[in-house]
Amino acid sequence: MDNFTKLLNKYDLQVPRYTSYPTVPYWSDSPTPDEWVQSINTYMAKDKASWSMYIHIPFCETLCSFCGCNTSITRNKERGVGYVDVLLSEWNNYLSKVKSLPSKQLKQIHLGGGTPNFLSPASMESLLKPILDNCTIDKSEFEASIEVDPRRCTDEQLKKYVELGFNRISLGVQDFNIEVQKLINRVQSYESVEKVTQTSRDLGITSVNFDLIYGLPKQTMDLFKKTVEQTLKLKPERIALYSLAIVPWIKPSQRLFKDEDLPMGAEKRALYEYARKVLIAEGYIEIGMDHFALPEDSLAEAIQNHTLHRNFMGYTCKTSDVLLGLGVSSISETPDMFHQNEKVLTLYQEKVEQKQVPTLRGHKLTQDDIYYRKKVLQFMTELEVVIDDESQEQDIVSFLNEMISDGLVVVEDKKLKLTDKGHPFIRNACLVWDKRLRDKKPDAKTFSKSI
Repeated sequence: MDNFTKLLNKYDLQVPRYTSYPTVPYWSDSPTPDEWVQSINTYMAKDKASWSMYIHIPFCETLCSFCGCNTSITRNKERGVGYVDVLLSEWNNYLSKVKSLPSKQLKQIHLGGGTPNFLSPASMESLLKPILDNCTIDKSEFEASIEVDPRRCTDEQLKKYVELGFNRISLGVQDFNIEVQKLINRVQSYESVEKVTQTSRDLGITSVNFDLIYGLPKQTMDLFKKTVEQTLKLKPERIALYSLAIVPWIKPSQRLFKDEDLPMGAEKRALYEYARKVLIAEGYIEIGMDHFALPEDSLAEAIQNHTLHRNFMGYTCKTSDVLLGLGVSSISETPDMFHQNEKVLTLYQEKVEQKQVPTLRGHKLTQDDIYYRKKVLQFMTELEVVIDDESQEQDIVSFLNEMISDGLVVVEDKKLKLTDKGHPFIRNACLVWDKRLRDKKPDAKTFSKSI
């Protein structure tokens, strides 16, 4: 067994992905709807306050068995029409409670799912035009992005997205091999992805992202090399190369996978390392954890400018005072609070129809939370973080002793730094800043494995 394989076996542990701190399982002091609205009002009252919006569209026509998202499977497009009405009711409810929203700059809007292109062009216009027409937008800085299923994305939809101001699109590709696609119940041709990619560019969309997944059932190195090769033929501006997160205790559909069909440990990580080597050779820049971008893309520029940010939408080059989430299960945040909408569609709709903020849960950050949140964010974006004092350095050296000995992180120049060798283990190193998990480890399976 080579040294890298030993490291993978040693550190392939259940750890958070750190799209937030505290991580969702450690949320405790949940705000009331009134406290949540007050937090938004507090930060939107700043002179140069700005905000971002996330809208969750839960509907999919078929279930992808790898998926861990909050989805609702249906072919009934009328459900999308009714859902748009509920989203607009939620938006109008916020407008009545946060009067400053229209006057503050909206920096970014992102539609995720589910499958946002489940909505017809008419429904998409009905949803977004009342929102965008009521917002302050600097078109030179505004970023609008949408996730699409290329199997069901039409030219008419793409034209509507551009008309509404979208300049980024993300395609759910996962893998191009037909046998792998069959096992995850997501069969789509290379030609369908190529068509959506080219049409998007022809219409003026400046950044195309591909979502790829490594670790899928029956995904071998030879097959994955072909997927990487086909991806590079289309040269998307961004690539998100995610590890398959195996969480069958959350998503029972993943129990359809046989353990023997899944590449694990070193075999699984080798897929990422191959893609990483080839993508970097082709001019892509590695962004934080599992993202790549061409040098001219705004995400790569954010690395150079030290403005890269990370939130529930993943890595982004836009920072704002408030992230407002609309739709079932959507997560929002302010500098001192997290908030999540109801995850059950009927409960979400009932609360919105009653003109309530559809709160499921949230978390009011303590001063400790705010401090460690900053550390986690800096480490996940800069791959290094400042050490504030001698006692903190002693704690880091003690807690990460094995990772330091293995050459995965170093402590130097009053900073904790991730080494190139340690890149696969960034989530493990981040544990040093996770005070809540260190104080109380979870009693049951909670997080996916780090590799």
